[in-house]
Amino acid sequence: MQNLRTTENRQGSIAMGECNGDAYVSVGELDSPRIDNFKKVSLLPLVFLIFYEVSGGPFGVEDSVQAAGPLLALLGFLVFPLIWSVPEALITAEMGTMFPEAGGYVVWVSSALGPYWGFQQGWMKWLSGVIDNALYPVLFLDYLKSGIPALGGGLPRIIAVLVLTSVLTYMNYRGLAIVGWAAVLLGVFSLTPFVVMGLVAIPKLQPSRWLVVNIHSVDWNLYLNTLFWNLNYWDSISTLAGEVENPKKTLPKALFCALILVVVGYLFPLLTGTGAVPLNRELWTDGYFSDIAKIIGGVWLRWWIQGAAAMSNMGMFVAEMSSDSFQLLGMAERGMLPEFFAKRSRYGTPVIGILFSASGVLFLSWLSFQEIVAAENFLYCFGMILEFLSFIRLRVKYPAASRPYKIPVGTVGAILLCIPPTILICTVLAFSTLKVVVVSVGAIMIGLVMQPCLMYVEKKKWIKFSTSTDLPDLHGANQGSVNSVID
Repeated sequence: MQNLRTTENRQGSIAMGECNGDAYVSVGELDSPRIDNFKKVSLLPLVFLIFYEVSGGPFGVEDSVQAAGPLLALLGFLVFPLIWSVPEALITAEMGTMFPEAGGYVVWVSSALGPYWGFQQGWMKWLSGVIDNALYPVLFLDYLKSGIPALGGGLPRIIAVLVLTSVLTYMNYRGLAIVGWAAVLLGVFSLTPFVVMGLVAIPKLQPSRWLVVNIHSVDWNLYLNTLFWNLNYWDSISTLAGEVENPKKTLPKALFCALILVVVGYLFPLLTGTGAVPLNRELWTDGYFSDIAKIIGGVWLRWWIQGAAAMSNMGMFVAEMSSDSFQLLGMAERGMLPEFFAKRSRYGTPVIGILFSASGVLFLSWLSFQEIVAAENFLYCFGMILEFLSFIRLRVKYPAASRPYKIPVGTVGAILLCIPPTILICTVLAFSTLKVVVVSVGAIMIGLVMQPCLMYVEKKKWIKFSTSTDLPDLHGANQGSVNSVID
């Protein structure tokens, strides 16, 4: 474990660099808070880790067709990435290379808005990530239950969730490099049957089916939540930036490649499924692609798709748990959480963070697919608003700070970049049900109270809090004669 020092007067600002003539020092030029004895993640595994953070394949997009029909589903996965995914990926590339450490977006918000809001960001994003991870055992079993009906409910389903969660949690414990290459293998296996299904379906395609739409029957709440859930979480990879080889160059490249892979991975199966099979919107729910595979290619293709779905959900689970657990480690290294969260295993993985994340998954796995997606999206939206505000504030107040990757727009362009996704966030929030609003707001209130409670615990020295000495000094002391630019 990294050397830690107890912090008595912890400040919330992070020194980013101050202009002194033409010279400045920045976070991006300091060593990442990493342990060099452990193998780091290279480009290809990083691409597939991002792929699984965001997508994992077309499993879960079926509800978009049920909610809005083929045309709006296809248009949604064409337009939505431009409004949401591209801005989020660009901001992640700039901020992630600026702060290449386990805290990720928590450090971004802390540097711009202070430690209180940094903690709120960490709480909301960790909670939304754990809620997100609770989906994957559900999706996994939903795809298998058509072939194994016993997994549809009762004791067999409960046992399956426990076993699956335990096995995948152990994989996370064994190391991020293993998780990364496992994601590559799982990704290839998960996407290949859809390529085969698309080729087999060519004689059956009827392009006119792609144009079916009925605006009056659209379920906008389900439609927007499905699109939002399938195309967000680009920022999650930032919590792993400290574990990446040369993150300044590798992270932007990986985000670009993953963006293309995600969009194509959604559109191709949707074009195949909606074009080759007569439309029955009621059947388009999670798990329906396996039924389409049987109609197009037979039982063998159906089993292949079901196996691919199972492998995909395993990949999404391990990728999300990696981000969630390393985020907790990063918060502990910044003194926001007790020191024991910074403990690493002999494989370099955050033991306590993994256990906390796995416990949250088991606790939430009884919820339905739609309930999980809606609650997760609500919390995620508030976290993204804090990220956009932090991105703009750092651009405005500290334009000279070193940015290894910088979005090629000025301050006005940075503000304009955040407007479309912010409008989308407001739209998603407006369509939330009362139940989701009550539960989500309650979770946010817990975070608002939790931070001052933890500060009180630290003040009383009931639990030890520490800040890693390998991180840039919060006061700018590590930067020699250069003073901190953030008060």
